[in-house]
Amino acid sequence: MRRALAIAAVAFLPLASIPTTAQAAAEPDDRQQAFSAAAAEFKVPESVLLGVSYLESRWDAHAGQPSNNAGFGPMHLTDAASFTGTNHHGGSEEDARGDESRPLAAPADTPAPAEIPASLRTIEKAAELTGESREKLRADDAANIRGGAALLADYQKSLGAPLSDDPGEWYGAVAKYSGAEESQAAKVFADEVYATIKEGADRVTDDGGRVVLKPVPGLEAVEKWLEKLGLRPPRRDGVECPPSISCEWIPAAYAQLPNDDYGHYDLANRPVSQKVDYIIIHDMEGYWAPSVKLNQDPKWPGSWHYSVRSSDGHIAQQIKTKDVGWQAGNWYINAKSIGIEHEGFLAEGSTWYTEAMYRSSAKLVRYLALRHGVPLDRAHILGHDNVPGTLPTTVKGMHEDPGPFWDWAHYFELIGAPLHQFGGPRSGSVMIKPDFATNKPYFYGCDRKNPENACPPLPASTVWLRTEPRADAPLIKDIGKHPTGDSLYSVYDHSARATTGQRFAVADRQGDWTAIWYLGQKAWFHNPASAPTAVPSMGLVVTPKPGLATVPVYGRAYPEKEAYPVDIPYQAVTPLQYTFSAGEKYTLAGPAATEYYRAVTFEPEPHTVVKGKTKYLEIQFGHRVMFVKADDVRVTFSG
Repeated sequence: MRRALAIAAVAFLPLASIPTTAQAAAEPDDRQQAFSAAAAEFKVPESVLLGVSYLESRWDAHAGQPSNNAGFGPMHLTDAASFTGTNHHGGSEEDARGDESRPLAAPADTPAPAEIPASLRTIEKAAELTGESREKLRADDAANIRGGAALLADYQKSLGAPLSDDPGEWYGAVAKYSGAEESQAAKVFADEVYATIKEGADRVTDDGGRVVLKPVPGLEAVEKWLEKLGLRPPRRDGVECPPSISCEWIPAAYAQLPNDDYGHYDLANRPVSQKVDYIIIHDMEGYWAPSVKLNQDPKWPGSWHYSVRSSDGHIAQQIKTKDVGWQAGNWYINAKSIGIEHEGFLAEGSTWYTEAMYRSSAKLVRYLALRHGVPLDRAHILGHDNVPGTLPTTVKGMHEDPGPFWDWAHYFELIGAPLHQFGGPRSGSVMIKPDFATNKPYFYGCDRKNPENACPPLPASTVWLRTEPRADAPLIKDIGKHPTGDSLYSVYDHSARATTGQRFAVADRQGDWTAIWYLGQKAWFHNPASAPTAVPSMGLVVTPKPGLATVPVYGRAYPEKEAYPVDIPYQAVTPLQYTFSAGEKYTLAGPAATEYYRAVTFEPEPHTVVKGKTKYLEIQFGHRVMFVKADDVRVTFSG
């Protein structure tokens, strides 16, 4: 009850009472000076220290909050011993397979790993080397940078390498800093660091100060030091990955179980049988090793194609892309998507993702998208939180990862498909695009021990949506997520949020506020011309055909009853609980294939793709994409 009252109070606070960046931020530290001082103290070339830090954190401190694998500060010193994690498919209402013809029971939470590897406990060694407390290494930027420099120097000595002024001699220490056990992963990490050093970098960090890494164009890495690490070669086995990333084959289990059961994915023949239309971005809500092992357990009711490690961006492919993983909670989407899990734990308060992970994942997504013809936009590169429920009863339990702190704008830049403005200031549709570094909306729930506490001001890719154009107006409601209650300011609740890259039709404008059509409502967000949180984005929109007061929206695009063979049960196309009324407009993502993949047997021979004649369109209806029948709507241009 106490939490409910707190939530209700927060929902009606005026903007002035919510902590702002200016109020909460301390005076900026001279982070550049901290790098220089630490480099000199531990005899590490400053360019090496800056290059390693850039690949881990882009030199940000993230207000002392943990990364997706419990790393802290600019040097990403890991302290996983202070955190627990399970897997985001555990302890949830969501059926990861999302097919009522073969429903799966939700799994129980899995225990945290009994032993935490040294790569996830580097803060302990840094404390030993510097004499600083773990608490100070986590919270104090300068201490954290000292800890990272001390680790690099210690790694260099352990290799028998000199504490040289030549950055090239530090290649082995840089590779070891990745924490990788695989030779290719360590090499790719070191190569990314050295590429950054060669090119240089320059950015304003989250303390408001500027950090510069001057380019070292003639740098030559001394790769012999990598051999002394004695790391194992990865198992390649025909992995479907670009050659520029570290990727190995760690197969998921596929086995016959008692009582005609099997687990834990479905054999298919994509793209021959079905085209892949989506790539789904998840976080694991757990650490790398235990989560990878879950995918090797045929009894575990969930599976995915790729796992991405945080510290170095190493990737495990676990299911071939031709096969269907049980990952998104919607069988229609599962049958037409590839799922990528990222090491992390939003449910434990993680608030940022490493640059190494972003880079590796982005290269994989671009490779897969080009290979399968998946459009590089936010209607097809979806977060798990953008996947719709299949039925009114499943909407509430759908997942919310990777969460508000995933930097979609930076991710799409790395993919090679930047999210650009298209159109003029009075365009009929907009793309959500707040400045990630300065957009720090109010949230609570980042503190796992005190979940009611406000989060520190942190960069986020989302904006709050309100019922009226004023800062103290209530948040809009999502009747699917909260049938009888209000939307929450929780990091876990996206009911009243729009996220970077999503496109919406404009419903109204008043001063510094813009309204969009969202879940059948006018949803207002602050969008001042001086600091816009959305950009023009002309394109096609849909609205009910003349004469129709409302049209249904769906969570899947299944065929009509007449399309099913006699031996395959009809899968009802049930409207969701939302209302799409005349006068409202929603952006069109494109046509959706009318298909149902019937796969309920261990042997793949009976598996069948049922194709229908009904035409569906995918739209951005709320935070999640949804579908409408083409015959119900009229398509127009939003210019």
